[in-house]
Order: sequence, then C-alpha cells, then structure tokens
Amino acid sequence: MPSRRARLVSPAQTELRDALAALRTEFDLPADFPADVQAEAEHAARTVPVDPAVEELADLRDVPFLTIDPAGSTDLDQALHLERTADGGGILHYAIADVPAFVALGGTVDAEARRRGQTVYAPDGRIPLHPAVLSEDAASLLPERDRRAYVWRFELDAGARPTSTTLTRGVIRSRAQWSYVDAQAALAGGGAPDSIHHLVWFGEERARREIERGGASLNLPEIRVVATADGYALEADDGIPLEDANAQVSLLTGMAAAEIMIAGRVGILRTMPPASNEDVAAFRAQTAALGLPWREGVAYGEYLRDLPRTPAGRVVRDLAAGLFRGAGYAAFDGDLPELTTQAAIAAPYAHVTAPLRRLVDRWSLLVCDALANGRAVPGEVRASLAEIPEAMERSARSASQVDAAAVERVAAAVLSARVGEEFEAVVLRRRENGARVAMSDPPLETVVPGLDAEPGSLVRIRLVAADVTTGTSEFTAA
Repeated sequence: MPSRRARLVSPAQTELRDALAALRTEFDLPADFPADVQAEAEHAARTVPVDPAVEELADLRDVPFLTIDPAGSTDLDQALHLERTADGGGILHYAIADVPAFVALGGTVDAEARRRGQTVYAPDGRIPLHPAVLSEDAASLLPERDRRAYVWRFELDAGARPTSTTLTRGVIRSRAQWSYVDAQAALAGGGAPDSIHHLVWFGEERARREIERGGASLNLPEIRVVATADGYALEADDGIPLEDANAQVSLLTGMAAAEIMIAGRVGILRTMPPASNEDVAAFRAQTAALGLPWREGVAYGEYLRDLPRTPAGRVVRDLAAGLFRGAGYAAFDGDLPELTTQAAIAAPYAHVTAPLRRLVDRWSLLVCDALANGRAVPGEVRASLAEIPEAMERSARSASQVDAAAVERVAAAVLSARVGEEFEAVVLRRRENGARVAMSDPPLETVVPGLDAEPGSLVRIRLVAADVTTGTSEFTAA
C-alpha cells in the first residue's frame, strides 16, 4: 500500500519556498495589517468589556464548554457543550465568538475585513481576516479565559431534532481545547468528556436527518499541503469520524439561522440550485455503468454513504460532486430571494459559525441576534447587507485559486526527482483527447492527454516533466 504522504526531496526545497512565496504576489494577497487597523484592533482588545456586570450580557461561565479544532489552532470560533436528557434527547449549547463586539461597523478593522473577505490558508502561513490580537487572542474562545460569545441553545428530541432554539449574547469560559486527533483517541480509550461522548450520538442522528431531507455528505479525501521536517508534502486526508459529527453541529446552527432570517425577511443565505432532472438521470446511468447503480427508492445520501472505498466508488463520489454547482450568497431585505435553499444540504442554510475567519458570519450573527430577541435589525447592518455577497465570492475565488496553485507547486516539487517513473491512477472522467485521473502516491488529481480509458479503470501513467515554478506536472499514458 503506497504511503498517503509524499515526501519532498531536498533539492527542490529552496525553489518551492520561492514559488510558494510568489503566490502572495501572483494573487495580490494582503500583507501585514495597516498601522491604523492594527491600532484600532489593539484598542478594542483592551477596552471591550468581557464582564456580565458591566454590560447586559448573560453569565454562562458555569456551562463547561470545550472546543474541538485541528491541532495547533488559535483562532477558535466555536465552543460546545452537549448533555443528554431523560427523554433520550439532549441540550446543546453552541457558543460563537462575539466578533461584532470587537469590530465596529464603519471602522478601519471592518473596512479591512471587507477587503479581505476571509482568512486564506497558504502553505507558508495564513493571511488572517482580522489582526491576531483579536483573531488569536481577545475574540478567540481560548480555554480558561472569559470570552464574549453568541450562544445558541437547542433543545433536542431523541432524533436530535431541535424542538426549541434560543440565541443569547453572553460571557462563557471554555474548560479545554481539544484537537480532533486527541478527542478521537479519548473516545476510543474511554476518557472523553461527556460532551465529546454525546457528540457521537448527535452526529449519527443528524446524519440520518440529512438523508431524510435528501442531503448528503460526499466524504471525498482532501488533498492538503503539510509542513514536514524536510519541507512541504502532500497528504490525502480522509478525515476523522468526530469531524463529521462536529460539522453537523455547525450545519444545525446554520439551518436555524436561515430559518430565523427567512421568518424575519432579512439576512444573507448560502444558496445552491438543485441538480437538473437531466443531470440526475445522467448520474444514475453513470452509476449503473460503473457497476454501482443508484437504485430507485434509495435516498441519495444513503446511497453515497454506503459506497465502497474502491476505484469505482471514488469515481461515483467525484461524479456526485459535479451534480451540485453554483453555490452563492443571497442578501435580502424584504422580499425573499428566488432561491432560498442549499441543495447539497437540502435545506435553507446560512453561514453563522466562523466570524473570526469569514466576513459574512458577522452580519449573520447581528441579524439573527436582533430577530431572535425581538429587536429591529440595526440600520447600518441592513444598509451594508448587499455588498457582502460580492466580497465573499471574490475572496472565495482567490482562496480556491491559492489552494490549487499551492498543491500544484508542491506536487511538482515532490515529483521533480521522479521524472520517467510510472504511477498507478484511477480514471475519474474522460476529457477531450484525454482523461482526468486520481493518483494515490503522491495524492494528486491531474489530466493525462491521450489517455483513452473508461472511468473507474486502473491505469499506469508516466511522468515526463515537473516544473516547480509554474506548478506543472506533465504525464502521459504509460
């Protein structure tokens, strides 16, 4: 079995570092924060009160919240506490960093955040949405520190369906910071706290509700650039089971936020059009041709969940990802947008759980807090809603391009000493005069000109060239 991590050979290190650094110029990524932005952030970090006695904030410090994030994270947007109830349900508290308290609308930090749109994670360092004094300190839900937060409270039935939802602005105190790896290990070893233990129940039930709605999780492996002792490498990350359960908490919260906005007829939704009947029919035919037919009467999400981890299963997941395209944001104030649902989730949905890293969440929190508590949405929030979708779409394009370019450059560096070698790959789909394939060592997707093979076929391809500067790796059919 080939290694899922491709090691970087040392002769390419310097060239790769220069190529990755050049991405910041190529994509016009922001550098350090301007002095006035930094000064305003530092002033907010010093002066914004984090004391229920000083401001009208609920004191929720007795709730034993915890955070679960990738190892080494310091920009902690969310903290949770989950307990079970005697009727088989549960009570979920989900705290979201109170970024609006530290970033005044119309201020210099706000203006810079609108220009950036979101945090960009480049291999040689992230380009944050907010200055670190906020995103990694004063506004971050770090453990054993009093922190401002918007706290969602869900009363859940035995199927993890919300029967009651409230949103409160308050002060919390997280008890512990967990990484996904450590939390999963604690589950396996029996030493996980109750909230993490109950998260397994929650994730399983919410996954069932997802299938009932007609939504699905593809669980495609994520190809990531990782730092190693030798430089940079590519890693195919299949994820950790607990990540899926934790993601269901954010999905539930986003759906609740969307319901509040739709009822109040003001907000910003995350939308995606449904697949056309023609596309669905073509997908069914393709699954049959691959020997994994999606049979009538089987829910879409259930079908994808049960797909085998085989070359044909990998192709079906790739085809399924192509069914849903056109994700966007819809801001509205009064009349609802024509499209209000996110087709892959199969429900209305809003981004509301990552305000430290994503611009739109700050507006969503302000809107939901007002509507959920019977107050008018502030005029300055309503007046600026319409400009947020464009800022998000622009920054999302940039982040996606940076990520793809980084993977290509690291792949070229990893492969630079292997020109002439043959590699095994699975054909994902035919292309004009060629095919798109997925390799496992290194984990990489690429187009091979002249390759004539059916999707799902295992083929051998030969590397003919690798250019680190341009991120070009050229293959031919072996």
